[in-house]
Amino acid sequence: MHNYINNDWFLILKDEFEKPYFKSLWLFVEEEYKKSVCYPPKPLIFNAFNQCALKDLKVVIIGQDPYHGAGQANGLCFSVADGFPHPPSLKNIFKELEADVSKPYPESGNLEAWAKQGILLLNATLTVEAGKAGSHQNKGWEIFTDTVIKTISNESSGIVFLLWGGYAKKKTKLIDTKKHEVLTSGHPSPLSANRGFWFGNHHFSKTNSLLQLNKESSIYW
Repeated sequence: MHNYINNDWFLILKDEFEKPYFKSLWLFVEEEYKKSVCYPPKPLIFNAFNQCALKDLKVVIIGQDPYHGAGQANGLCFSVADGFPHPPSLKNIFKELEADVSKPYPESGNLEAWAKQGILLLNATLTVEAGKAGSHQNKGWEIFTDTVIKTISNESSGIVFLLWGGYAKKKTKLIDTKKHEVLTSGHPSPLSANRGFWFGNHHFSKTNSLLQLNKESSIYW
């Protein structure tokens, strides 16, 4: 896995990569990438980790699955590669951002700039077959990413976790809420957002207020 992760995460997760479930998962992933079109591109499967080392971590945002449309996924949850139209959830994230911190609606949907400031944009499942949402769920990725969340909870303090929607909220049980801040709201998908569960959560300004309380620099959203 050293070919895929190039910072402190490799040593932190090294033992996990040797476990039988992960070896089985990785065999599955390699077979799927050989026989089908899968996303994100193989070198970007662990992009969330490469863009945000644990030592720099301030915020965790949890998604569920990579986008399954051609070329969209870049290994960061909710993010799309430069030049791609913004999917509905990302549009609503940017609309809330606009209302919350008066930031002009961004042109690019690539959230790499967030990751580089210490935001781990973590999908629970890191791969997907083209056009088949959820196709790589329940193969072992969730065990791996739950371990990542528990590791962050144990090894760090003062991290702000943004849990959007029912699936992400279930991850609260993995987090020591005495050491970390957890902000929850509805999912930014149109189904949830249009029913009043997303807009007005002020998670972007609240995150910066919490970071400042912890003597951390704010995120430039």
